[in-house]
Amino acid sequence: MTITSHHRARFTDRTALVTGAGSGIGRAVALALAAEGANVVAAGRRREQLEETVALIEAAGGKALAVTADVSRAADVEAAVAAAVEFFGPLDVAVNNAGVFRGGAPLAELSEEDWRTQLDINVTGVFLALRAEIRQMRTQPTGGAIVNIASTFGVHTRNPGAAAYSASKAAVSVLTRGAALDHIGDGVRINAVSPGAVETPMSLRPGEDDAARAARARTSLPLGRISTTDEVAAAVLYLASDDASSVVGTDLVVDSGATA
Repeated sequence: MTITSHHRARFTDRTALVTGAGSGIGRAVALALAAEGANVVAAGRRREQLEETVALIEAAGGKALAVTADVSRAADVEAAVAAAVEFFGPLDVAVNNAGVFRGGAPLAELSEEDWRTQLDINVTGVFLALRAEIRQMRTQPTGGAIVNIASTFGVHTRNPGAAAYSASKAAVSVLTRGAALDHIGDGVRINAVSPGAVETPMSLRPGEDDAARAARARTSLPLGRISTTDEVAAAVLYLASDDASSVVGTDLVVDSGATA
């Protein structure tokens, strides 16, 4: 994606923070925001991947900053928000995308460590990010917009071997709605996107390659294919933009018709 996007520049001179921006959906969202004019703060745990995201944005003419942060640590998230404001100005958009999957086996075989890791990052991480972002945005005359990345695994559907992950993502969906009601009066608009299978390694089954996944999708999904990261990013940008100015507390599903 280049900065000379065919879309109108809905985020010109706005500041956007994206967690988990080093790869996959997070990187696609960061690139898409930059393509529409945003100054992007790419946050995550892996510095090298974040720098790659920043380099892609800058090579296309955009502005970006890499900030190393573990979303399960309040101080890290608060520092990321502070860095965004210090470098680029008021925080207009935040996308809480960082998440992990630990599963593939029945719940009785899941380790306590894997359970806690998913809760710490997928749920507590979103809570801590939301809290820091809201506290900043509600001080701004223009408020802000936040989009949390949930999943179709959760309130929309369940799969064997993913009980803990589904529970964590269901919590993100409900947390989104609760926070949206709490803070729309502060000028902070909060929504969620729930992707289904997306073209990232997380959607590959054990021993499966991209071609095998595509073949499976042709018969298992109504659309006949899985979603691209750019398609998920487009949904995120809609909810974060003024186009969705009256959309509050929604959970937008992007899943090739899997849960239709």
